[in-house]
Amino acid sequence: MTALRPLSGVRVLDLSTLLPGPLATLLLAESGAEVIKIERPGRGDEMRTYQPRLGGTSANYAVLNRGKRAYAADLKNVAERDRVLALAAKADVVVEQFRPGVTDRLGLGYDQVRAANPGVIYCSITGYGQHGPNAARAGHDLNYLAEMGLLGVVADGTGTPPLPPTVLADIAAGTYPAVMNILLALRQRDATGAGCHLDVSITHNLQLLAYGYFATHQGGGGWPVPGQELLTGGSPRYQVYGTSDGRHVAVAALEDKFWERLATLVDLPTEYLDERGREKEIIAEMTRRIGAHTAEHWRTVFDGEDICAVVVATFDEAVESGLVDTDSTDRLIGEGFDVGTLPSPVDSALRRPPGALGYPALDPLPTGAVWSPR
Repeated sequence: MTALRPLSGVRVLDLSTLLPGPLATLLLAESGAEVIKIERPGRGDEMRTYQPRLGGTSANYAVLNRGKRAYAADLKNVAERDRVLALAAKADVVVEQFRPGVTDRLGLGYDQVRAANPGVIYCSITGYGQHGPNAARAGHDLNYLAEMGLLGVVADGTGTPPLPPTVLADIAAGTYPAVMNILLALRQRDATGAGCHLDVSITHNLQLLAYGYFATHQGGGGWPVPGQELLTGGSPRYQVYGTSDGRHVAVAALEDKFWERLATLVDLPTEYLDERGREKEIIAEMTRRIGAHTAEHWRTVFDGEDICAVVVATFDEAVESGLVDTDSTDRLIGEGFDVGTLPSPVDSALRRPPGALGYPALDPLPTGAVWSPR
């Protein structure tokens, strides 16, 4: 017997594109919700055009939109808009990612949907929130990190902030707050019967990621100096060091027990154990000692040691080690491909494996189905 998933019976209307909203609705789908995704006719979601491809769409689109039904509708066409509004009237949750005011002009804003569906949970994900001087501005992940102050806390030798390794803002400050607040709102509706409008501002939510800097500031310690704080390059205990073969070692030996053992393994003199006031000198010494050997040397030295120091892996190495799974039992299957799909933080015992492609037209939408993995 198939286990009942927590959101079974919940219907989600997804009007979002690209990453934050679609990833949020993917997690809802993984939890059992029925997700109906509306896309523009023809091209559909912009992410469908990305490379590489899986069958007729992009791999990015496929892994983010499995478990959903997707249909084309021209929201500027009154008749098609009205049919989408009829779907919203039967939805438990509506997720949209337009700039503030756009859904109102289209006739699909919160007030218009609430008039037909008083209990709806209406979630708006934007870069800067629904109100304020920045509300209507365009932006992407890098812009939000930059304007909030987080991007500048780390700097290279020239003082330039590095590009982040992934889209931190979209996921950590867009997707996850959206999912959390949708779940809380559904719980509140269970108790009160009332729906609500959730205003998820990516830039404002990034403050949570800056908790330490915020706490230091509130405690009178000022704001972080780029590249000089404990976790941003100012400490030899938390640093990325180069190896002799062009690889790197990531050290996060913050606690004394880890730092002291690491110092022994790299043959760092005991006089350097207390780095206070000598941070730059000891970073230079650690750089020299770790840089004298290859990554494989340090991998061997660190093997079995409890020191919070590791060789920076390539993705191939991460797959080989088993930390990245590209061939999971949850499959994404279509014409010409059968691949493992993206793991999610939802308990795998409750996840819906992807199935075949495509759906029949969703009555009463007139334009038929847009491709979507099931």
